[in-house]
Amino acid sequence: MSGVLLLLVTFLLFILAYIFYGGWLAKQWGLNPQGKTPAHELYDGVDYVPAKAPVLLGHHFASIAGAGPINGPVLAAVFGWLPVTLWIVIGNIFMGAVHDFGSLMASIRHKGLSIGGIIDANVGKGAKRLFLLFSWLTLVLIIAAFANIVADTFVATPQTATASLLFIPLAMVFGFSIYRRNAPLLVSTFVGLAVLVLCIWLGLSFPIKLSKTAWLVLISFYIIGASVMPVWILLQPRDYLNSFLLYAMILGGFIGVILYHPTIAMPAVTTLKHPTQGYLFPMLFITIACGAISGFHSLVASGTTAKQLDKEGDAKVIGYGGMLIEGALAILATLSAVYLTTDGYATLLKGGPVNVFSTGLATFMTSFGIEATAGKTFVALAVSAFALTTLDTAARLGRFAFQEFFQETTTAEAGSSSSSSSSMSFLANRYVASVITIGISIYLAFTSWRVIWPMFGSANQLLAAVALLAVATWLANKGMNNKMLIAPMIFMFIVTLTALVFLIQSNIAKGNFILVFFAGLLFVLAILLIVLSYNVLSRKRKRQEA
Repeated sequence: MSGVLLLLVTFLLFILAYIFYGGWLAKQWGLNPQGKTPAHELYDGVDYVPAKAPVLLGHHFASIAGAGPINGPVLAAVFGWLPVTLWIVIGNIFMGAVHDFGSLMASIRHKGLSIGGIIDANVGKGAKRLFLLFSWLTLVLIIAAFANIVADTFVATPQTATASLLFIPLAMVFGFSIYRRNAPLLVSTFVGLAVLVLCIWLGLSFPIKLSKTAWLVLISFYIIGASVMPVWILLQPRDYLNSFLLYAMILGGFIGVILYHPTIAMPAVTTLKHPTQGYLFPMLFITIACGAISGFHSLVASGTTAKQLDKEGDAKVIGYGGMLIEGALAILATLSAVYLTTDGYATLLKGGPVNVFSTGLATFMTSFGIEATAGKTFVALAVSAFALTTLDTAARLGRFAFQEFFQETTTAEAGSSSSSSSSMSFLANRYVASVITIGISIYLAFTSWRVIWPMFGSANQLLAAVALLAVATWLANKGMNNKMLIAPMIFMFIVTLTALVFLIQSNIAKGNFILVFFAGLLFVLAILLIVLSYNVLSRKRKRQEA
């Protein structure tokens, strides 16, 4: 089959979905283009800071994408190109983009509260505390997985390490110029991109070579700092500038595929059970998380994006559109794997999924004059750059969840002894919360990402099911249509709970008891949240029927 045909058909479907299905959802949920947003109502200069749509889309896309839409499709290619493509397209349009847009809309209507706050308002405080623990465990796995991937990338391509480190002060200067010196965005963007190119050149000229352990330690210090800084000084500007790398990579890959005209060499379906990946159901839907639907996105949409939305009318392009852009990236990742022969794919995969992806896109880009080595370095740099942006955001969200859980505990135990209340307040401190969250994550990161990824995928997809449940409950309480959320929610619960059972069995056999504990706790928390939310939905339905 022609790779060009696959690319064009899927991209066309994404465009049509944005126009028609995204537009229909906006009407169903009462999107008000002139509606006032929490960023203006609750402005605090730290977390609630309005950002122009291009800046916020850059932050949002860079945060949700990370290495997920690359790793997942490349790894899942062992099942064949057809199931991978179908899941990315159908999952993205009818599940992932709906999930992201719905989470963002729900947060806007709850004064920028996280999904945990939405559950509190619509289900109850007990459910909120369960969700905070659930989401914190998921974020620990996300940070561990992505820290591992970034460290491996820095070791494999030290040029990307130098450039990525230089991006940090560049972003801080850019943010200071925009938000404290009122520099024009357009002019600042051109200057920032010019310096970004200089950083890339310096990275190619002066690669920093360190061990993986050293990189994990440095990454941990960086994300602790990033998690407590005001969003305007690092998070927003870094993600905005990095987003241009991502857009350039996607555009280069798109043009490269069109001109190179690859033929898909892998079979449409290879196997229903892979020796290492497991059964196609449910593992395909777990392995491909971020490219189709990802619970982490609900935490980004409600945790940081909703607090920075300048106009309510921007929610559709950022929430629904941002996920479709990620789907486009996932399709490019799929093509980078399936145009190879089975043996060629297996050989490249030994260097990791990013190696398969960067080699594939670099090969495609040779069709318009980009030298293969330079192309591969650029793609690897772009992937590591936005994997770091995901780490920035995940660390902040992990800190939020940890703080909020112990703030809730402090409030609940207000009548208890002062020593107990004091210890809870200490744990709710943002610096303490950051150090504990990231310390545990980095400890897990010393395990291979291949071990962490299936558990991360399961937790992440289960989180998506819970977020869909939260948004559906909010819509039910408002008397609004929530049917577009029910079927995806049920499907994701079935997939993820089944996968967790398989993962518990396999990790017991391998002796990975920490991951067994994580899986078991996630399973129990999910069941409890389902029961609590179902009771609320059932009572609401009975009142409506009466």
